[in-house]
Amino acid sequence: MREAFHIISDGSCDLPTELVQEKNITVVPFYVSFDDTHYLKENVEIDIRDFYQQMVDKKGVYPKSSMPSIYDYEEAFLPFAESGTPVICICITTKFSGSMQSALNARALVQEKYPQAEITVIDATINTVLQGQYVLEAASLRDNGVSYSDAIARLEEIKSTGRIFFTVGNIEYLKHGGRIGKVAALAGSVLNIRPIITLKQGEIFPSGIDRGRQRTTQKALDLLLEYLEESNLGIACFSIAVGYGYDRAEGLAFRDHALSVLQNKGYDIKEIPAYQIGATIGVHTGPYPLGFGVIEKAIH
Repeated sequence: MREAFHIISDGSCDLPTELVQEKNITVVPFYVSFDDTHYLKENVEIDIRDFYQQMVDKKGVYPKSSMPSIYDYEEAFLPFAESGTPVICICITTKFSGSMQSALNARALVQEKYPQAEITVIDATINTVLQGQYVLEAASLRDNGVSYSDAIARLEEIKSTGRIFFTVGNIEYLKHGGRIGKVAALAGSVLNIRPIITLKQGEIFPSGIDRGRQRTTQKALDLLLEYLEESNLGIACFSIAVGYGYDRAEGLAFRDHALSVLQNKGYDIKEIPAYQIGATIGVHTGPYPLGFGVIEKAIH
């Protein structure tokens, strides 16, 4: 059976390969390099575990990521233009990457050859695991028979509800990548403090600092609880996920603790998925990012 529309995302969505295949989603990978010369396609030429292992093994080496090319997107769009299948393409926030511009340029090239091709490119205004949750909401709309135009409208409605609440193992990668102010970076190196960070509407904001992993991860959980309490919607109306880096065991333990806390507070929630944060964001956070993504569900 032909799908009503197809979903494409850049590799910032950090969805597991099996889930991408199950949900019939096309992912256009980012590239990552440890030497500024040789760039490898994420999840194609280098897997995420190997990426993090190299970060852990090569302390003081700061990898870089590179966005998908126009050609990468063109290659992804063409089969659907040829078959007449409309496409929704979801890209990482434009505040972090030019990936969306590559997609727009590719769309223009494809539509020169196939003028009737329907390709809508959306600035997710979010990234990593939260972008993955957003992409899954797009799949939910498609799989529930929502029309192409209505799905686009609903995706535009819910993206502003997306939040990431997270912390990192140390502040050096954020400092090196220019993602935080110099004062915070200096404080981090002198006092060994770690930041708690909120991402919303495409930008990161400081949400406090503290010492020790337990204290900073607890603050990330507190931010999630505050967000849910301030919302007019019940928890069933939200998609919540945990994102972790190198340490899967820590990520799962953090997820289980959060689930227990939420249930003890009376929230009716049975499970929280945990996904590994990929190289696109990992180059900025270092090997030990940990936190939550939360966004309103498209259908509830």
